[in-house]
Amino acid sequence: MRVSFAGFVERFAPAPLRRRLARPADWADSIAFGTGERAVTQRIALTAFLIRIVSAVIAYASQILLARWMGDFEYGVYVLVWVGAVIIGGLACFGIQTAVVRFVPEYAERGDHDLLRGIILGSRLQGIASATALAGLGVLGIWLLQDRLASYYVMPLYLAAICVPMLAIGEIQDGLARGFNWPDLALWPTFIVRPILIIALTYGAILLGAVPDAVTGMVAAILATYLTALWQMLAISRRAGHVVPAGLRRYRSLNWIAVALPIFLVEGFFNLLTNVDILIVGQLRPPEEVAVYFAAVKTLALVHFVYFAVRAAMMPRFSQYYTSGDRIRFEAVIRDSLHWTFWPSLAAVLLLLLFGKLLLSMFGPSFASGYPLLFIFSVGLLLRASIGPAESILTMAGEQRICAAVYALTFLFNLGLNYALIPRFGLYGAAFATASALTLETVAVYLAVRWRLGLNCSIFHVTGSRSMPRGRPDEGDPT
Repeated sequence: MRVSFAGFVERFAPAPLRRRLARPADWADSIAFGTGERAVTQRIALTAFLIRIVSAVIAYASQILLARWMGDFEYGVYVLVWVGAVIIGGLACFGIQTAVVRFVPEYAERGDHDLLRGIILGSRLQGIASATALAGLGVLGIWLLQDRLASYYVMPLYLAAICVPMLAIGEIQDGLARGFNWPDLALWPTFIVRPILIIALTYGAILLGAVPDAVTGMVAAILATYLTALWQMLAISRRAGHVVPAGLRRYRSLNWIAVALPIFLVEGFFNLLTNVDILIVGQLRPPEEVAVYFAAVKTLALVHFVYFAVRAAMMPRFSQYYTSGDRIRFEAVIRDSLHWTFWPSLAAVLLLLLFGKLLLSMFGPSFASGYPLLFIFSVGLLLRASIGPAESILTMAGEQRICAAVYALTFLFNLGLNYALIPRFGLYGAAFATASALTLETVAVYLAVRWRLGLNCSIFHVTGSRSMPRGRPDEGDPT
């Protein structure tokens, strides 16, 4: 028997509070038990939001433990190599991990199970093949250039190459789960299970006598990534078996590639944009400074769970309403995404600025020196939050090329500014370059949405004047 929030208030709340609690209880019931599209979207966003809160705490705690165990130098080596591996793992999918978020709900809504079965298998095969090829090229490159690399980076880089194929598969599994509106399987494995396993395996290795260094951390990361990705694949396959009947598979490879490649450019430049500062700091500064900078980035990155949760919930809705030509619902879901992104992000930034120094000191005594960086980062982050997941609106509306051009421009701007400012201003130069790049990206994406979709998309105003076409311009007949 289901117990509603309204029923609980009516039964147990004191009489003076019942009237005040009735409306919030009805709202909670509509989210928890509602079957309408907005209720489902809110439930997915709330689930993703809660998972991201838990995962942010776990990820942050894991970084603190790794920094404490390894020390500044080895931790700096580890985070630089791990960030590089994660970037390459995402790039190795060539955009298919996001394309499936667009195609899975579309095929499911049409009842086209042949194509649905085809994209589930095809995306996995493409991911493992391309990632393995890139990992092999990486190993060859490390071997050829090892005389030019600092000796303490060589072995961790080899280990990172082993990790790349399963990082790519994890990205694709996340996309499939999001396409099916399964936020638990999209978020739990990558953001909760994997960091817990990395910490547990690292600690176990240290107890058994392993040296607490970057090599030990990367071995633990390899095992955790493979175990998580394989378990996630099995879980998604089992659940998909209940909603997708067995049958023939049909592939529309050219269409998938045509959609995925522009997305690859968008997400590739986005990943580089959001991590290029760490990579350049690692190139130009010693590992100890990399550790401090990364700790500051991770601290303010706690705000990103808001954006990620809203994006995970809204992307299928953007695609659905744009495809059907439902302008009213399309604008309504954009309006919701803006409010659900900006105001929680603002609150989170204020809290982090208040307690940031304390949080950074948990990494170690030297890490508190990164506290002023948080103020620089926060400016760009809040400006970016003011337009919500606007790049997802462009992507789901078939405007990947515009989005890719924006990110390419912003990445090149960020790259040049980092190389110009880091040698002179150190970590402050990197932070200023990143905040400036986020500001440029925000303005460019806002203008692109207004130009291509006729939407004034900001936290202060959402309007549109154009009618939307049914379907997408890049879709064709099955081949």
